[in-house]
Amino acid sequence: MSAVKDAAVAKAKQVQRDYAGEADRPLAGYLGAMGVFGVFAGTLAVLGRVTGARLPRRFGAGDTVLLGTATFKASRMLAKAAITSPLRAPFTKYEEPAGEDELNESVPAKGHAGHAVGELVSCPFCLDVWIGTGLAAGLVVAPRPTRLVATVLTAVGVADALHLLYDAGKKLASG
Repeated sequence: MSAVKDAAVAKAKQVQRDYAGEADRPLAGYLGAMGVFGVFAGTLAVLGRVTGARLPRRFGAGDTVLLGTATFKASRMLAKAAITSPLRAPFTKYEEPAGEDELNESVPAKGHAGHAVGELVSCPFCLDVWIGTGLAAGLVVAPRPTRLVATVLTAVGVADALHLLYDAGKKLASG
């Protein structure tokens, strides 16, 4: 059994070297993150089954827009907002401000798992699938509280857009 394990580890290291070349790409960390996501999605499915929740035949356009907008705002807030930087700090390094209360952060190489987590928590695109999955599952298992949370996130996102438009309008009017 040890020989099989050693061969598998050697093959995984060879794949890592062939894929990454000189770059430090945390394939093992990504694989771990995908595994955790699988457990997350599976747990949500079991929760739905245990609670007796039934999948709707389809989600309406309104729910899809609500979830999409809420997912956008939540992922942006978690990955970029200054106020949530303490959540990212163990895995990222502050670089500079990035505009309206957002930060640019880098992901120092801290081993495969730490690097993969750093990329996940500082990338709104990466967080989208996690947040969207959680919100969609919430609509099935606990629709009323999920709609409340999604509506608040959507309202905040719309308010942010209006603030940016207002500021842009002021600059155009004065310039």
